[in-house]
Amino acid sequence: MVLAACAPVALVIAAASPALWIVAPVLGLVVLGLVFVDALLAGGTRDLRVVVPADVEVGAPAAMTARVAFRGRPSRVEMALECDPRLAAGGRLVFPLAPGEEGWSGSGGFTPARRGTGAVARAWLRWTGPLGLGARQLSGPLDEGVRVWPNIAAVRSPALQTFLKDAQYGLLARRIRGEGSQFESLAEYQPGMDRRRIDWKSSARHVHLYAKEYETERNNQIVFAFDCGQAMCEPIAGMPRLDRAVSAALATAYVGLKGGDRVALFGFAARPEVSTPFIAASAEFHRLQRAAAGLEYRSEGPNFTLALATLASRLQRRSLIVVFSDFTDPTSAELMIESIGRLISRHVVLFVTLADDELEDLSGAAPDDLEALSMAVSADGLLRQRALVVRRLRQIGVDVIEAPWHQMGTRLLDAYLAIKRSGAIG
Repeated sequence: MVLAACAPVALVIAAASPALWIVAPVLGLVVLGLVFVDALLAGGTRDLRVVVPADVEVGAPAAMTARVAFRGRPSRVEMALECDPRLAAGGRLVFPLAPGEEGWSGSGGFTPARRGTGAVARAWLRWTGPLGLGARQLSGPLDEGVRVWPNIAAVRSPALQTFLKDAQYGLLARRIRGEGSQFESLAEYQPGMDRRRIDWKSSARHVHLYAKEYETERNNQIVFAFDCGQAMCEPIAGMPRLDRAVSAALATAYVGLKGGDRVALFGFAARPEVSTPFIAASAEFHRLQRAAAGLEYRSEGPNFTLALATLASRLQRRSLIVVFSDFTDPTSAELMIESIGRLISRHVVLFVTLADDELEDLSGAAPDDLEALSMAVSADGLLRQRALVVRRLRQIGVDVIEAPWHQMGTRLLDAYLAIKRSGAIG
């Protein structure tokens, strides 16, 4: 920019006095000299530290920080980090540094998009001199790694903790007593109670109406089965559907462990991949989180026949099987329905899928042109196929949850508690 500003001056001088043409190259050399001097005044670095978080959760904001001490007097400092694309879009994180009492420091925020270990391989530091003309650049390897875990923010949420606290002090037990199938005690009949629970023999013996109270069964087996195929790896609101499912499942699993049930995880794509033993204590919840972190993203279709047959062979007693999946074509949906239908006779099956907001938006868009009309017709056809699959699942006795991603966790928890209260698992 300085050289460009000097060009008109040199042109005026050359036009007014051609003999002074030497002034133009001299001005250029002066500017280049100032660039060199400014780079020298910027000085070198005395200390450079880059702090990379060791563990983060998918979809949760995090930051990498840098702190630099200089020998010179820089005017502007910028840091660039080469990292795994699952950590930052394009595999590059750039952020400025600001001066402070102990040097220059700054942080770059990022939101991991997928689980796994993301490498932070290299760092670049660029700083300009006090005049802003000269700049220096330093680069070097970092060899750091960030472990991206499943998101369990719902487990730490105040609402869920309050719910569990009430359960701990017996409020939940009082609320669900009388709604299960395991006999607890006899209680004096009160208006509003279900008359079918009146114990007529005991009432005749005591000459007073008594009703049976039931308690929800404990020690039920809950299996969360995850389809890790291509459809579940597609992003929704910035995160893969699989990770949305994992977060909802872990929150429900935590409540189940607190309620005395036993929980296991099962992951599959073309073949079964992850299968954990049943966890019975909430203190071992970290084992479920670690197993969920091992669910890989697969670019292949799921084999429901093999996966669910393998799962059924490992279950020795009646269990609640929560299947997280999605479907894109009628053929795979038909195989899925047949495989799930074989589980109904022995187990309780809950099918969970995410509502496709993109298809709904395309279907409801105004047909302003031929392309929009064609996309709307195609989207409407796919939505009709989804509705048909959901209806068929319900007809064979499967409870189905089809909800937006931000409601899936609460919908799943409500469905689990309703099934548990009904005593259908035991």
